[in-house]
Formats: sequence, C-alpha cells, structure tokens
Amino acid sequence: MALRKLYIIYVCIFLSQISLSQSKKYPISANYIRLGTYSNTNLDAFSFTANQATLAQGKNFEAGVFGEKRFLLTELNFYNAAIVVPTKQGNFGIEGNYFGFSSYNESEIGLAYGRMLGDKVDVGIKFNYYAMRTAGYGNAGTVNFEGGAIIHLSSKLNAGLHFYNPVGGKLSGKIDEKLSSQYTFGLGYEVSEKFFLSGEVFKEENIPVNMLAGFQYNLDKQFFVRAGLASENGNSYAGAGIRWKNFRLDVSAGYHQQLGFTPGLMLIIQPKTTKQ
Repeated sequence: MALRKLYIIYVCIFLSQISLSQSKKYPISANYIRLGTYSNTNLDAFSFTANQATLAQGKNFEAGVFGEKRFLLTELNFYNAAIVVPTKQGNFGIEGNYFGFSSYNESEIGLAYGRMLGDKVDVGIKFNYYAMRTAGYGNAGTVNFEGGAIIHLSSKLNAGLHFYNPVGGKLSGKIDEKLSSQYTFGLGYEVSEKFFLSGEVFKEENIPVNMLAGFQYNLDKQFFVRAGLASENGNSYAGAGIRWKNFRLDVSAGYHQQLGFTPGLMLIIQPKTTKQ
C-alpha cells in the first residue's frame, strides 16, 4: 500500500511537468474532447471548453459528462461536465471538472458566454474559480479567465485563437503554486461531409510549443471515429462514438509512452429544443 501511494505521488509530480498546465490538470485525452472545436458540423457540448467562441454556433441545449481513469489508477480519475444553454442574447456555457483523490485533488468551475459578431467572426469568454487541495498543506484557490475568437474563412475552413489565464496569478492559501498562461492557435478543415481535419499550436508558459493534430471520420449518421496525436512526448489518442436519438456515447483511450493507457467514457444529451 505504501509503495502504491509513493507511485501515485510520483505520477502527480510527473504530471505537473507534462500536463497542459503547471497546476490545472487536463484529461490525457483532452485532444479527443477538443477535436471538433474548429469544425462547422462536429461541435458538441465540450467544444467550448477549448474555445468559448464555439458557443456562438450553438442552437440547442446540450449537456455532457466525461470521465477517464488516468493510467488505470483510481486515484488519478478525471471528471468533466459541460452544459450549453442558447438564448436570444447569446449562448452560455457552464463547465466543472475534478481531478485526483482525497489526499490530492484539483477542481474548477466556470461560466462562459459566446456570440456572433457578424457572419464571419465568433467570440467568447469564460470566468473560472480554480481550487487545489493537498493533504497536510490545506486548500488554495484563485479566480482566472479565458477567451477566444473564431474566424470562418470559408464554408469549410475555420481559424481561431484562444488564451487561458493571460495575467497569471498565484493561488491563495499555503500552497505555493500558480496557474500558467496558455495560448492556442487552431485550424479546422472540412475535407468532406464525412472527413474533418484539425490542427493546433499550443504554447504554455515556460513549456516548449506543443503541436496537436487529429481527424474525425463519420462512417454514417450514427457512427464516427476519432484519432490524433501531440508532439509533446508523442502522446496519442483514439476513440469512437455512436449517436442514438438524443444521446451520444463515446469511448476513448489515450496513450503515454512512459505511463501507459488511459481509458475514457463520454455521454452527451441533446434534447431537440431549437433556439428561437
């Protein structure tokens, strides 16, 4: 048991070096979740978590939950929930996530807003409260914000920019930690009705540039597959989804060369209530 706890502590330290942030933990298969962000036809409830400007294109209420068992360790579970609410004044998004276990965990909850600026540009912003808890050290937290813009270059090509926590900020409390700033440039190209390509350049404070690439292939209206990779540490992911009535179920898996596999499961609900 003691060896298991030491291994978990090692993994947490290792993750602080390889994750998408110095503190905030993203799912290993984050690239799977964000793949449709710069698409016209593959947006879902989680797309705004990568760029809040995607909220502007929402027409229906959507809600989704995602969970993964990081490196097959229960203590490193990650849970994510997202809700999209369309209104006449613009669309809102709510996101919450949790990573860790009783002795060490991180959580964040945020409220987002997005709207169109004409036919070619969408913008969005999100305000978050991030918290960290470490046994023996207490709790710490901070307020931060993020936002983005998407330009519709053509009916098939989209480009976007996104920033997270641009002004930095140290966590309050006894934990001497801070959230790093992050910036992303993304492109999405609809090769055909069935095939979509995505690419992103991701830069985090004090971390080398990370290149993300992926694709989605729609086998038909009900089934699709996704796959991709990141240049940092050669992380890769793959998954498949099925749509049935107002539901969508995805099974995904991420792979890290040193730490192994991370299985994930996603459920999205989309009632047919179209925005007026």
